Formats: sequence, structure tokens, C-alpha cells
Amino acid sequence: LKNLFVVPGVLLSYAFRPDGVEPDAWWLIAAGLASVCLVASSNYVLNEILDAKTDAFHKEKKERPLASGRVSVPMAYGEWGLLALVGLGVALFVGPQLFVTVLILWIMGCVYNVPPVRTKDKPYLDVLSESVNNPLRLAVGWFATGQTAWPTLSVLSAYWMFGAFLMALKRFGEYRHIADEHAAGQYRRSFVHYSEERLMVTVLFYASLFGMFSGVFIARYCIELVLATPLVALTMAYYVHLAYKPDSAVQYPEKLHRERKLCSLVALSAVACALLLFVRIPVLDAFFAPR
Repeated sequence: LKNLFVVPGVLLSYAFRPDGVEPDAWWLIAAGLASVCLVASSNYVLNEILDAKTDAFHKEKKERPLASGRVSVPMAYGEWGLLALVGLGVALFVGPQLFVTVLILWIMGCVYNVPPVRTKDKPYLDVLSESVNNPLRLAVGWFATGQTAWPTLSVLSAYWMFGAFLMALKRFGEYRHIADEHAAGQYRRSFVHYSEERLMVTVLFYASLFGMFSGVFIARYCIELVLATPLVALTMAYYVHLAYKPDSAVQYPEKLHRERKLCSLVALSAVACALLLFVRIPVLDAFFAPR
């Protein structure tokens, strides 16, 4: 589901740089999406391999195939390598910019998971290094249409902070679900430093930066998007609400589609933002112009 974050990159390309879109872009977009799915899957396999021992301390994850011993480690490493090679090969077919972006995505998976760096075990870096995949996914959508220059820094930064907001809430949900400081530290080393209060403070920090960077992008490139901000804010607030639920779905992004109210809010926000990217309302320029 995370790879749906590729779509806004496609929309931004059509909205702001239509002259850079290839005539047969839909083929390239499909290939780009396939590429990022394959490489992200490769990263998830590596995550499962290197987390197998600590997953044994989690109430549900101890039943995963590697943690429970139902899949051999050499077989899993073979899958990791094969998925990466095929994904990078597809990206190279689309173009060098997409290849570099997807390669960085794969490298970040290694940085996040592989010792001695393994940012997954380091407080705050765990969230920031994982969520950097968000702007990379946006860039995949952007480059898959044929663009050769990177998207503007404000939208990349906003996308990064939005991903950090989601990831910090995932950590918050996991920490609350384990409900035991010692067990939490055994499951994830970064949890030795964290507490519910510290995690929620970081959530507010990332949400604030997302709002600020988004404001820069909106003010400079598309003032019409200001009309969608109440919906986006409501969706984010409801996501925080979900994080406080027992055994919250926020811990498991693959299960979020079961939250109907969240899905409705996400759909409304996405449609509003997508439409407003292509609509011009001159009165808004006059209304927000400095006086």
C-alpha cells in the first residue's frame, strides 16, 4: 500500500511540467510502479531476515515465516537478491533518473536494516531513515513520466515529514501495544530510549514540519491546495486517534484498508488535492496576496 505514494509524483508531473511528460508515459509509469514494488519487497525480505530473532519477542510477529522457522534463511536471501535485481533492471529500462532513485531506495533499505549502521536500532534515525522512502516514491512517480530534473525541494521535504509522521505513529502504536518497557527494548533496540511521551512529541514535530513545508509549496506553486488543507488535517488527526486504539491498525499499514472511516477521509483528501492541482482560482491569489 505504501507504493501508492508514487501516484502524487505522477500528478505533480502532469500538473506542473506537462511539457516534460513522455507521449507513452503510461507504459513508463506502470514499469516504474512495478520497479518500486519489487525493490520495496526486496527491502522487506531483508527486514524479515534480520529481524527474525527480535520478532520472537513480539506478540504477533513471532508467527512470521522466518521468525517461526518455516522458511530457510538462504532461501530468503536468494529472494532478496532476485527481487532487487529485477526491480533495478526494470528501473534502468525506464531511464537513468528512475534507476538512481530506485537504487537509493534499495540502499536505504540496507542502511535501515544492516549492521553496523542499522538505523532501525537508533532512536529518531529509525523514523527519519525509513520515512525518506516517501519522497523517493514521489520521485519515482515523477521520473516515470519522463521528467529529468528533480521535483521542488519543498514538496520532497513535506513528503518526507509526512512519512515521518506516519512512521512515528507506527512506533507509538507498537510501543503501546507491547505495554512493557523491558519487552519493548528486546523487540526493538530504539524502544530503550523511547517512551509514549517522547514518541508523541516527535509526532507533533513531524506534523508541524509537514505543515510548514507544505505551506511553502502551496504559497509558491498552487495556492488552490489551501482549500484541501482542512480535509488533510482532519485525516491526520483521525490517524492519531487510531494510534490510541488497543492493538491499533496503525502498527500494520497493510491492515489500514479495514478502517473504513480512515479510507473515506484519505479518499476525500486525495481527490480534493488531485483536482485542485489542475484547477486555477484567481480570486485566491488576490485574497492571499500581500497588502
